[in-house]
Amino acid sequence: MLKLHQSYPVFFLLILFIGGCKEKSAPTDSKTEEDKLVQKALEIHERVLTLDTHADTPLRMIEPGFDMAERHDPRETGSKVDYPRMIEGGLDAIFFAAFVAQDIRDDDGNTRAKALCLQMIDSIVASTQKNSDIVGLAVDPDDAYALEKEGKRAIYIGIENGYPIGKDLSNVELYFEKGVRYITLVHSSNNDLADSATDPNGTEHGGISDFGAKVVGEMNRLGIMVDVSHGNDSVFYDAVKLSKAPIIASHSNARAVTNHQRNMTDEMLKMMTENGGVVQLTMLADYLREAPPNAKRDSAVAALRANMKPIGEMTREERTALRKSFQELNEKFPNPPATVTHVVDHIDHIVKVAGIDHVGIGCDFDGGGGIEGVFDASEVMNITIELVKRGYTEEQIRKIWGGNLIRVFKEVQAKAKEIQSIEAS
Repeated sequence: MLKLHQSYPVFFLLILFIGGCKEKSAPTDSKTEEDKLVQKALEIHERVLTLDTHADTPLRMIEPGFDMAERHDPRETGSKVDYPRMIEGGLDAIFFAAFVAQDIRDDDGNTRAKALCLQMIDSIVASTQKNSDIVGLAVDPDDAYALEKEGKRAIYIGIENGYPIGKDLSNVELYFEKGVRYITLVHSSNNDLADSATDPNGTEHGGISDFGAKVVGEMNRLGIMVDVSHGNDSVFYDAVKLSKAPIIASHSNARAVTNHQRNMTDEMLKMMTENGGVVQLTMLADYLREAPPNAKRDSAVAALRANMKPIGEMTREERTALRKSFQELNEKFPNPPATVTHVVDHIDHIVKVAGIDHVGIGCDFDGGGGIEGVFDASEVMNITIELVKRGYTEEQIRKIWGGNLIRVFKEVQAKAKEIQSIEAS
């Protein structure tokens, strides 16, 4: 049974209002057809499972006083995800990524990273327990569907950056027992597991390190998805070679559409098809469209970042001040916006190269994601509307919005059971 009046109250009433006005003013056929497409898209959006594979919201959740059950104004607070806005946007499930920025790679640094990672994981679990009437902690693929039937949102856990594993392989199992179901091997700088696509010092391991290979093996054994987003090209090829289960890119786009080293080449997309994995489209502007040169803006951003403390170490006041500084910078040196059109341009390309079974959505809200038309979780239905306008069927949209990721998730779990059975025999 559809619940459009619950999930899209303002938007749906607006459609009804516009529709009523049209009857009085003899609308054009083209406008009527557009309204029908929007109506069709919203109904599809309500029926399919919608799963976002990447949000850095745990960084918010560890802030004193931040309540996921309250609706936050994104332009005032910078927050892009909370439970009310998930409901408004018709977002059924999400992976909250415990993100720890790369720091010193020694025992002290690894200890601090592990402690922060566990704090964020615990905050996710505590939030689901506190708000068990509207959300539930999910650890298996089918949990999302079960919670959807109960009228609840499914909350999965991931880790962005393998840094909190340190040099201790047993930490992988610790995180699994805590509910982690994917690990992004590396972030913006090289770590002990793998090379980053954006480390200014270049490659260190030539892809995945020897220890990183052991981590991939342990992830396969336990049933944790291997995430290659942020890794350099060699990391992708090594992951395909090393992993016994399909891999994912939890928030990456197509390099042929937008030439950024964080995006995936057509060769990689074709290999994703062979691997059986999935690429999750992200809402980060620089990965969606190529902005013209803006040297003044680049210098201002570099100067601002040079004096930044790690986000996890900032007070609420410092984060507010930083957000204001970036807003002022964006107003002074604006870049052309990225839009939903850009998002579906990337989806179109990946479908053309890799096939409809190998693309999904990973918005990267609270980690830089948020564009014109999909600024926060309350607006994700606009992706479905654009997909419908371009002729995608309900079954194709079902795959894009969650079906493909769930399929990979199940295959990863099945491979883990197979490995464990062999080890036990």
